Amino acid sequence: MSQHAEQRPSSSSDPSDQDLPDSPLGLSLPDGAGRRVLVTGATGYVGGRLVPELLAAGFTVRATARHLDDLASRDWFDAVERAEADLQEPDQVREAMRDVHTVLYLVHSMGRGDDFIDRERLIAETVAQAAADAGVQQVVFLGGLHPDKPLEDLSDHMRSREQVSRILLAGTVPALVFEAGVIIGSGSVSFEMIRHLTERLPVMPGPKWLDNRIEPIAIRDVLYYLAHACALSAPVNRAFDIGCGTSQPFKTMMSDYAEVAGLSKRTIFATRLPAPRLSGFWIGMVTPIPRGIAMPLAASMAEDAVTEEHDIAALIPDPPGGLTPYREACRRAIARQLAGDVPATWDDDVLAVRDPAEPLPSDPEWAGHTVFTDVRQRDGEASPHAVWRAIEAIGGTTGWYSTPVLWRIRGVMDQVLGGYGMARGRRDPGQLKVNDHVDWWRVEAIEPGRLLTLRAEMKTGGRAWLQLGVEAREGGGSRYRQRAVFIPQGILGRLYWRAILPFHALVFPAMARNILAAAQEMDDQSMTPRSKAVEVAA
Repeated sequence: MSQHAEQRPSSSSDPSDQDLPDSPLGLSLPDGAGRRVLVTGATGYVGGRLVPELLAAGFTVRATARHLDDLASRDWFDAVERAEADLQEPDQVREAMRDVHTVLYLVHSMGRGDDFIDRERLIAETVAQAAADAGVQQVVFLGGLHPDKPLEDLSDHMRSREQVSRILLAGTVPALVFEAGVIIGSGSVSFEMIRHLTERLPVMPGPKWLDNRIEPIAIRDVLYYLAHACALSAPVNRAFDIGCGTSQPFKTMMSDYAEVAGLSKRTIFATRLPAPRLSGFWIGMVTPIPRGIAMPLAASMAEDAVTEEHDIAALIPDPPGGLTPYREACRRAIARQLAGDVPATWDDDVLAVRDPAEPLPSDPEWAGHTVFTDVRQRDGEASPHAVWRAIEAIGGTTGWYSTPVLWRIRGVMDQVLGGYGMARGRRDPGQLKVNDHVDWWRVEAIEPGRLLTLRAEMKTGGRAWLQLGVEAREGGGSRYRQRAVFIPQGILGRLYWRAILPFHALVFPAMARNILAAAQEMDDQSMTPRSKAVEVAA
């Protein structure tokens, strides 16, 4: 029996398929009817984009996450089975795999501490054994493209990926491993690194790995391969290289991006600087990628990443029209970002493996804690709807409605200390959901039209939140409330709060005033000349 995945067009004329959604990316999908697949890392960048493609193909999809609340904001939440599981807990993993045909292994721990290699080994061993215990037929793993060399000679990041690959391939359940290099797509860590470095540095001296040859692959092609791997007629136990078919030096990838993005010509040259730590610091300062991820990422760039075979074509044919060239992948990614259509980003991978974050405690629970607050309240004539629109647009390209220089300086300080700084921006310029990032903040809670709670992910010496809220005022207009909350950790946290108090006196009053001013401007712009005349006559 052939092992090829049967393809069907993304829009089927078969009446039995009319209730299936179209492929979000217009991919040629396999027929997944009658087969249940488990997506680990469903909250991450690849997993979050793969789930809707699997649903469009007709698979029964079970999504797993350490915290199911992290899935709730996804558009496909109600269309999937959900399983809450810590992949280091064998009993939870076995239960999540019950009645599953194919397990998609899409998790990694990079950015979660120096022991991520040991953590990934433990997770891989747990998943492999649980899959055998649960009667899973196929495991599919997305690994990393790397040179053929001893495990101990690879960078930490590549060694951890190869270690997982070997554990799964040696397991009882057959494992199909895709080894991919730089993934190009809106929101991918590789694309964000290329985009920010190229856009911010017209003249760029860089580390010597800029001369290394890289074979990228478009996220749409990665999703195509993953979806078809779930529909194979017989299990496969082998690793395959996947890429776009053309390699080039990393610095040429940056030059090509500049041309596609309509930027002026970039001057990019590699120096003899080999140190991955300096390279990681460089990436962390210029891009939104924090140093904890930039360091292992830079180290992995120290080697060529080029496919050595294309045997996958005998198992899964190339997508109709062929694999996506690098420039076309950049065009698609840029278009999606300009449209604000970025359903998942690299930051979701960080969120997926985080330790549980403590939410903002309610006021009575502050008893026994040292708590510093900065509370502002201001009334205005703008409508509550307009004030909420101004609140929800905060951060990113909109900014923080006050003293942009001070915000920028604080962002640079955060990046020097290994944080996100202001470079991360936001996923959607006009709308926020729980767990969205907003510069160095994370949306902890949102009550649409009323209250936004942001949790700080910057280096502060404690835990910090910012709440922005609005309510209708009796007699018309709005009452805007703003509260910064800081719970220090130790003497350094207390010193930090004292040090920034003078800046709060400048930043927070101006923020309250300017949010109401922006809301009033929205109201004024929304009034037609006729409605204004009626208002004057009244």
